[in-house]
Amino acid sequence: MHPLLLLSSLWLFAASPALSIFQRPTGSPAPPHLQYLLEPLHATVHTQRGATATLPCVLRALPRNYRVKWSKVEPTNYRESIIIITNGLYHKNYGPLSPRVRLRHSHRYDASLTITDVALEDEGRYRCQLVNGLEDESVSLVLHLEGVVFPYQPSSGRYKFNYHEAKQACEQQDSRLATYQQLYKAWTEGLDWCNAGWILDGTVHYPIINSREPCGGRLLLPGIRTYGARDKQKDRFDAFCFTSALQGSRVYFIRGHLNFKEAGQACRNHGAAIAKVGQLYSAWKFSQLDRCDGGWLADGSVRYPITTPRERCGGLPDPGVRSFGFPSKELRTYGTYCFVGN
Repeated sequence: MHPLLLLSSLWLFAASPALSIFQRPTGSPAPPHLQYLLEPLHATVHTQRGATATLPCVLRALPRNYRVKWSKVEPTNYRESIIIITNGLYHKNYGPLSPRVRLRHSHRYDASLTITDVALEDEGRYRCQLVNGLEDESVSLVLHLEGVVFPYQPSSGRYKFNYHEAKQACEQQDSRLATYQQLYKAWTEGLDWCNAGWILDGTVHYPIINSREPCGGRLLLPGIRTYGARDKQKDRFDAFCFTSALQGSRVYFIRGHLNFKEAGQACRNHGAAIAKVGQLYSAWKFSQLDRCDGGWLADGSVRYPITTPRERCGGLPDPGVRSFGFPSKELRTYGTYCFVGN
């Protein structure tokens, strides 16, 4: 087939309605036994931000007139977004992932998807679907980034963000709004926070480990309290952000009695930038950064990371990133945390 005709037919195929893959309708038959696709040895691929990751999809045989379609389930609406379609000879890329994806194609049966410079938004569920007339079949894989969820509010106080402002605030702090799965995992690991916050799908929640009166009452069991879906324009809450380690990056502390402007300049003098909140959380979680010194961050807040709790460093029993809030930027009281990338 001529390449232009192929790309045209691929576009028509891509325009077909998207389907959810999280569950099949009640009463529908179980997925058929795989005839052409090999079941992956591992359904979850673990990677890091900035790395190159490959999602395996290998055929055991090549049917006539087949196509392979890669798609990603979007966490905001659970619909599929097409990434790439190939017939083994030609391929066409789609959507925002287009510049960073390719087919590995290490041999004629290989339809594995390679993603370069993995970003936070790449985490999630992917599907490799063989389209072969009435014998369509598919395998699902999960791309997993080990990360950390943190609550975030602006200097003006709690419950100031609508959904779109919360999304932007997380992105400004080198993170993104957390998914429900990420928030749930953070709760199982000890996240206890009484202020409700937006997550990526437009719902609002807060995770509670220690039941108490201001947080739903003492009689409720620990869990994730939910307000459900809220008005993305009118309703205002905090945000739950998700970030992950970035290959080749580092956060470090510069001691001094600096105001906010001097803190930024001190980092630039070292060829770095003043750290963002997400970068400090990432360094605390993945590099075990532990300092008892408050330091300026890019949003004007002052925080410090503790991995080994001790009485003279806030007195709290659990590890975490402590906060002094948003003091006057003219104060010459604190050092600064700097970030240097690869």
